[in-house]
Amino acid sequence: MTAAPNAPLLNTDLPTGILLAAGFGRRFDAAGKRNKLLEAMPGGRTIAWRSARTLAVALPASVAVIRPGNPALAEELRRAGCRVIESAEAEAGMGAALRAAVAATPDARGWVVALADMPWLPLELVRAVALTITTPDTIAAPWRNGQRGHPVGFGAAWRDELLKLDGDEGARDLLKTQPVTRILTEDDGAFRDVDTPGDLR
Repeated sequence: MTAAPNAPLLNTDLPTGILLAAGFGRRFDAAGKRNKLLEAMPGGRTIAWRSARTLAVALPASVAVIRPGNPALAEELRRAGCRVIESAEAEAGMGAALRAAVAATPDARGWVVALADMPWLPLELVRAVALTITTPDTIAAPWRNGQRGHPVGFGAAWRDELLKLDGDEGARDLLKTQPVTRILTEDDGAFRDVDTPGDLR
């Protein structure tokens, strides 16, 4: 018996999904008046909802990290199925946001880290990354033509390293120095994000 395409994976041994949604999005709106994650996509759903829903369906225990003072974004992420973590530290950048999420999920078997401005990420690819985390020291990510995509998965053995992260670099240095299991894909959703209003066209 196979699961329906949109059914969650009900395996408690799966890693925890983390959605990084604490960025300022200054390239989208330099004035800071529009939160790009609350912009509507074709069909009416927001960028935030689409990104969060994909992660939450694939990994039902997913969390989303935001900066304090964003109630509309928090509600949108909750509607999509994510537990919301508000972190003032996340204002320092992606690395600090990821650290906050890892600290808030101490019992996780690992983590699959996705970005909230990547609403085209395919559900099947999130599942593939999650299922590739078969040992505590595994790191896994989509790959195409020598380029790493998203989401990125980390086994539980990387917890201490992830808790050292700060600033806006995320886990980039870790990914440069450690072996990464490559999941080959041709799906553009693993490499496509929303930086400017034109990206939504």
